[in-house]
Amino acid sequence: MKLGFIGLTGAGKSTIFSAVTRQFQESGNVAENRIGTITVPDHRVDRLSQMYKPRKTIYAKVEYFLPGAGGSKKDKNQYNVVRDCDALIHVLRNFKPFGLEEPKPFEDLQHSNLEMIVADLVVAETRLDRMNKDKQRGKEVSAEEYGLLTECLKKLENELPLRSDAQLMAARALKGFAFMSAKPQLVLFNNGDGDQQMPVGPEIQWAEAMVIQGKLEYELAQMSDEEMKTFLTEFDITATAMDRVIQKSYQLLGLISFFTVGEDEVRAWTIAAGTPAVEAAGVIHTDIQKGFIRAEVLAYDDLMVAGSFNEAKKAGTVRLEGRDYIVQNGDIINFRFNV
Repeated sequence: MKLGFIGLTGAGKSTIFSAVTRQFQESGNVAENRIGTITVPDHRVDRLSQMYKPRKTIYAKVEYFLPGAGGSKKDKNQYNVVRDCDALIHVLRNFKPFGLEEPKPFEDLQHSNLEMIVADLVVAETRLDRMNKDKQRGKEVSAEEYGLLTECLKKLENELPLRSDAQLMAARALKGFAFMSAKPQLVLFNNGDGDQQMPVGPEIQWAEAMVIQGKLEYELAQMSDEEMKTFLTEFDITATAMDRVIQKSYQLLGLISFFTVGEDEVRAWTIAAGTPAVEAAGVIHTDIQKGFIRAEVLAYDDLMVAGSFNEAKKAGTVRLEGRDYIVQNGDIINFRFNV
């Protein structure tokens, strides 16, 4: 899972990226792209590790991408560099530093969204034009792709992002185009210190939104764990930027975690909500998917109530499920397979 940071110059993208990933660099070195792969904090993994005392504990990972200033100068559209990301984190300035005008976050959001729509419009028009020429030459074209692109064009011409249509967002035939306006989007209002209020403005549609105090969180990310606890209490912050952005990132992409446990390893695995057991098995190893027999499933909460796997079995909360069982968030699974 990879999420790309976007936003206008001065919005605080680099500051928030550093706060989330705990990656810090000299302020003058902004030309290069930055990638931060971080561990997803999960109290369930902590508790399972305490219970099983494994040799290894492995948390889920998430990757964040911050385009460098040099990359955007080479490309006429600054957003093309994040086309391969699964979702976008859109940072909007909602603070007034010395010498800058009053923030206009909703205008900035509209401006950026329009740029993405225009970029997608060019892609859709170019592809449809090529398909029409192929038709005229007697070549066969995909009716499904043609129909979907025509629908995309209608939306984009009406200045609507493709994420406004769930069917277009989910269409497999469109995945290769990596449309910017189809990507799930988390809007971050970057407020000044002490300001936790959501700005007043038009309703934000087809996106998640939250407020973050970027400068404050940047300072927080550089502290020791002990200093951080004191700071969180003093400023009435219930969770760090890293924790809150990760949680929202998961919600944005519809992701859940299931767990495998044992003396060797306790591990969190990331899958999309709605994934059947046989496909979840393939996330671990393709051989497990090919030789799938059954999934032995225990819900995390049921394990906590029972206190141990054996007690959960006695209580009847350990179940055998087939290949079509839809894995639930927090399931502890042991896959039975034969290759």
